[in-house]
Amino acid sequence: MSTAREQPIFSTRAHVFQIDPATKRNWIPAGKHALTVSYFYDATRNVYRIISIGGAKAIINSTVTPNMTFTKTSQKFGQWADSRANTVYGLGFASEQHLTQVPPSPLVSANGPGEEKLFRSQSADAPGPTERERLKKMLSEGSVGEVQWEAEFFALQDSNNKLAGALREANAAAAQWRQQLEAQRAEAERLRQRVAELEAQAASEVTPTSEKEGLGQGQSLEQLEALVQTKDQEIQTLKSQTGGPREAPEAAEREETQQKVQDLETRNAELEHQLRAMERSLEEARAERERARAEVGRAAQLLDVRLFELSELREGLARLAEAAP
Repeated sequence: MSTAREQPIFSTRAHVFQIDPATKRNWIPAGKHALTVSYFYDATRNVYRIISIGGAKAIINSTVTPNMTFTKTSQKFGQWADSRANTVYGLGFASEQHLTQVPPSPLVSANGPGEEKLFRSQSADAPGPTERERLKKMLSEGSVGEVQWEAEFFALQDSNNKLAGALREANAAAAQWRQQLEAQRAEAERLRQRVAELEAQAASEVTPTSEKEGLGQGQSLEQLEALVQTKDQEIQTLKSQTGGPREAPEAAEREETQQKVQDLETRNAELEHQLRAMERSLEEARAERERARAEVGRAAQLLDVRLFELSELREGLARLAEAAP
């Protein structure tokens, strides 16, 4: 938008507003976020220009004239009328310090001969205004206050939306952890049952079958020795069946299963710890969301109060205008 002869001398960030052409009272914001406002100087023509670009569109393209007046209507808001553009521009700053830099020191010179300042500032030391002027000023300040409350309300809404998104993500993560924990618990229970079955099976196989045989009074010594040898063979057979190769794989399987159970219990403990951490994070997110909702509610209430006060000011101004001769 600037020509090659113009040189940038100052830039700042501010929320840009234009007066509603229909009502000439309400402010229309140029966007939800602050824009860059730049000041250019054309040394060839000795002309200053204020430019602000929003996307590919020039929001402000105001050539400063000697009769322009920059009015500070609040600690963070100022406005001026551009007769060529047939509108009134408003700038809302993040702090009063940013506003005191407008216009910057390089601009405190004239656009054209015979002038001493770029903008004529309205001082609080000026003579006392009339009742009508006082009401007009209050009305203007009320409109600016309404815009500022709307901007804060939008910021709180954005914060609330971000918190709601974080809360949804935390809920989804907690649900996933719960599903994993339930699956691990089911697997641990299944392995415990398997261990119990293997232990019961081993106990039944290890128990030897005992037989009681009485010795008759007429048995001979040879018969007794043969019976002892037979019993010794049966004992060796039972030992080979119960304590042999068959028992070793089952014992190894039991040990492996028990190790798996221990590993699963350790994993379950870790998952429960992570779940508790997620639940604490979820509670914190919920509490933060509730605080944000309370802030939004308070901002909405204050905005309603400001709008009510503005309505009363407008009615007072209308009554004063009707009573005026």
